Amino acid sequence: MIETVLSPRVIETQDWATYLFVFSFALIAITRSAFETRFNDFLKILVSDKYIKVYKDTSHLMSGFTILLFIVQIISFSFFIQIALSHFGYVSKTDWILFLRIFTFFGVFVLSKFLIEKIIATTFNIEEFTEQLNLQKVSYRTFIGLLLLPVNIYLFYNDNSSNVFIFCTIGVILIINMYSYLISLKIYQNLIIGKLFYFILYLCALEIAPYYFIYYLITKN
Repeated sequence: MIETVLSPRVIETQDWATYLFVFSFALIAITRSAFETRFNDFLKILVSDKYIKVYKDTSHLMSGFTILLFIVQIISFSFFIQIALSHFGYVSKTDWILFLRIFTFFGVFVLSKFLIEKIIATTFNIEEFTEQLNLQKVSYRTFIGLLLLPVNIYLFYNDNSSNVFIFCTIGVILIINMYSYLISLKIYQNLIIGKLFYFILYLCALEIAPYYFIYYLITKN
C-alpha cells in the first residue's frame, strides 16, 4: 500500500507589488498633471540647473509636488532594498510584510534625519544653507526614485537578474548622489568656506554616520 503524504503548498502572491507599482505611476501622473511645468523642468535636473535655480526657495520643500513624489521615492527605494537583499539570498522579494517594515524604517529614517538636521542647523545658525541643501538633496533623491521604478519592476518580475545589473544600479545611485553634492559645493562654496567647520561636522554626523550605521546593522543581522 502506497502512503500518500500531503504537504501544504505555500504560494507567495505578487499582487501587492503590482498594486503598489500602479499606485506609484498614478501618483506620478497626478503630479505631472497638477505641476506640468515644474515636472518637465524636474526631468531635466541632470542636464540643466534650471530646476534648482527656479525652485530653490525653501517653501517648495513642503509643496504638494515634493510630498507626492516623496511617497513615490520611499516606495521605490524600499522596493529596491528588498529586491537587492532578496537577490543575495537574505530575504524573499515577495514578502509584503517585510516590505512594510522596510518602507516604515526608510520613511522614518529619512524624516528623522531631516528633523535632526533642522535642529542642528538652528543650533549653529545655518538654517538657510541646510534647508536649501535639503531641498536639493530631496530633488535628486526623488529623481533617483523615479529612475528606480522601472528598474524595480524589471527586477521584481524577473528571477534571472545578474549581479552586474544590481551593482551597476547601485553604482548609478551613488554617482548621482555624488553629483548632487558636487553641485551643492559649487553653488554654496562661499557659504561653506565661511562655515567650513560646521559643514564638515554636518557631513560626518548626518551624511556619513547614519548610512554607516545602517550598513553595520544589515551586515551584522
